[in-house]
Amino acid sequence: MAWPFEFSIGWRYTRQSKKAGKKNGFISFISVMSVASIAVGVMALIVVLSVMNGFQKEVRDRMLSVIPHIEVMNYDGAIADWESQAETVKKNDHVLGVAPYVSGQGLLSTGSNVRGVLVRGIDPEREPLVSDIAKQMVYGKLTDLNNDRYGIILGQDLARLLRVRPGDKVNVMIPQGRATPAGIVPRMRAFTLTGVFSSGHYEFDSTMALISLEDGQTLFRQTGPTGLRVRVDDMNEAPLIAYEIMQALPPTYAVSDWSRQNRTWFAAVQVEKRMMSIILFLIVLVGAFGLVSSMVMTVTEKQSDIAILRTLGASPASIMSIFMIQGAIVGVVGVTVGVGLGLGLAYNLDVIVPAIESALGFQFLPKEIYFISSLPSDPRMSDIVPIAIFSLVLSLLATIYPSWRAAKTKPAEALRYE
Repeated sequence: MAWPFEFSIGWRYTRQSKKAGKKNGFISFISVMSVASIAVGVMALIVVLSVMNGFQKEVRDRMLSVIPHIEVMNYDGAIADWESQAETVKKNDHVLGVAPYVSGQGLLSTGSNVRGVLVRGIDPEREPLVSDIAKQMVYGKLTDLNNDRYGIILGQDLARLLRVRPGDKVNVMIPQGRATPAGIVPRMRAFTLTGVFSSGHYEFDSTMALISLEDGQTLFRQTGPTGLRVRVDDMNEAPLIAYEIMQALPPTYAVSDWSRQNRTWFAAVQVEKRMMSIILFLIVLVGAFGLVSSMVMTVTEKQSDIAILRTLGASPASIMSIFMIQGAIVGVVGVTVGVGLGLGLAYNLDVIVPAIESALGFQFLPKEIYFISSLPSDPRMSDIVPIAIFSLVLSLLATIYPSWRAAKTKPAEALRYE
């Protein structure tokens, strides 16, 4: 197959610059740096966006393993007829499970150790329908709450902070108090630690305590559950499903979904992802500037070649095509190498990062700060394809001016001193 002569000459110029002969060594160095800059920029974009996607997905999944997709609450207080309201919620085709709960703030104390926690009363039989806590138990079972009166299950980090083990007594104190001759005294009840769970999310593992629904109603003096927890078949459709459920319930009920409860966090992640994309695109832009410099120097060096081609009948458009092809090849090589390296790193971070942490002796993501302790990665084609296309377009745009200057070369002036 006969290639157009513009492509053949452009490919030849690219190969010559890569060989780095004595005459064009500096130009070749700039060309290599241009390819490297584009490749590093593309690689960094893919890795960083994959990590941010993975971080968001990991935290979201761990959140939703503990918190419900949808919560139903009554403005008037406890839901006395919660079973009938649960049946109303279940009529929605997207609802997978409904479970009651009682929730409130409290203090846990063991000796000199005191921690503020969220105390949640649950139905151990129905809780697996709306959360994964039953699968996250590292000691005991969720159903032990039904077997032991005033039993309590703590998050793994909370149990460690309180320095308690299964079978130890934990004092639970809540703000609602009772009047005594000495004043208002907070209500307190001793519970026995019957189990420990680990969701992998530090915020929940260090601040959540679970008790049975009956004990919760007794402790908080409620006549019924304070709300219903709902799981649906598609968490991304939770806002729409929540609206449908709200329409089916009496007007005194409020319905909220997980995206509203955590919207500040997710909005912050989206803004951070957008800003990181802009910053890292500047690396690709630096590579494009380097490509412009190398192309300008190449055009200057090839003045005599351009003049000869023009005298042989090559049109200005053909000259311009030759150098645009050369620049396009550099851009394609840079983007291809960057995508390859980026995907290679993104898909193997679970091996690379622990090795680096082990070698350097520190942890990149302390779970006390970042909720999770491992560096997740979730490469998405919706990110990779735009990155590759934008980088290629930027590389092509960088070749326009040098190629246009080459097309404007006048053969007589170029050959005057040859």
